[in-house]
Amino acid sequence: MAWQGIEGHDAIAARFAQAEAAGRVAGSYLFVGQPGVGKATFAQALALALACERPAAGLIACRQCASCVQALADSHPDIDLVEKPPERATIPLDLLIGSPEQRLRTGFCWRLLLRPALARRKLAILLDADHLSDEAANCLLKTLEEPPPGAVIILVGTTLERQLPTIRSRCQTVRFAPLETTAVEAILRAEQAALGEEGSGADLAAVARAAGGSLQRARLLLNEDVAAFRGHLLSLLASRPLAGVVLSRETLTVVEAAGKEAPLRRARLRIILEQAVEFFRAGLRVAVGGDPPNDQAMAEAVGRWQRGEAEADACLRHTLDALSGIERNANLGILIDAWSAKLERPGGRS
Repeated sequence: MAWQGIEGHDAIAARFAQAEAAGRVAGSYLFVGQPGVGKATFAQALALALACERPAAGLIACRQCASCVQALADSHPDIDLVEKPPERATIPLDLLIGSPEQRLRTGFCWRLLLRPALARRKLAILLDADHLSDEAANCLLKTLEEPPPGAVIILVGTTLERQLPTIRSRCQTVRFAPLETTAVEAILRAEQAALGEEGSGADLAAVARAAGGSLQRARLLLNEDVAAFRGHLLSLLASRPLAGVVLSRETLTVVEAAGKEAPLRRARLRIILEQAVEFFRAGLRVAVGGDPPNDQAMAEAVGRWQRGEAEADACLRHTLDALSGIERNANLGILIDAWSAKLERPGGRS
């Protein structure tokens, strides 16, 4: 049975349960792993269990005590969660140490210094740690260097490389592996059943395989626009010559169909670029004698690639650069145009 209903990370939960039983829970942790594997959900479930007044064996929250009730209602005075506002490229300094008028008298770091009001300790979760500016990271560093007694701070990011070395060195790293394909499929089926959509016709097994262990990615792939575009995208990427203008126009159309809100558009472009990354990586793997991907549509597209190993490598690098552009809040239209043009001429040929 999955720990507190969270699939795929029972071993991590067991380590935390052992640490809590031995009184050896650390003061700061850095959770890393690809998006959509459950890091943030796990962090919040861990905070719930650590705040629980009577947790069961295995560090499982009772969900009935006063502390659990408040935590489940997002109103627990000793559990703090901060994340990047959707419209911002980085976590604002004000969220950590207060506005200029209230500096060091409010904010995430200040609240950690307060005495626990209900639980035995303060519990703080900072999502989107990848998006800490140098200034914000340095402010947080002071808290990590001298954490309040008994406090537990959890930073959630994607990779160690995206964190400052000084932040990494002061946190215990917890690595979250991609979810098993069977787990992703089971979760999708349960979600569809809860919504009464069992007969939607979606090939959940294929979606789960294409998701690469990310539930977030699987949910995006289930979107009708994205699902319909995937096969066409793979055909465009595999074509020779690659029609950059067509790729740009049709990618932008699908991205804009996500709605007017920028975060939704960025999320949709991210899934498209991640599919392209998967395609070029598979092409490189096959080019050097590796096995073709298990996903049939991807395998067929890779089989049509005729532009060689060097161009596959160049296209992969251009696509990874475009993904980085999303994180920098680049203009999506310009980013898509530039990416498509580079794929058409990956070596810079005229």
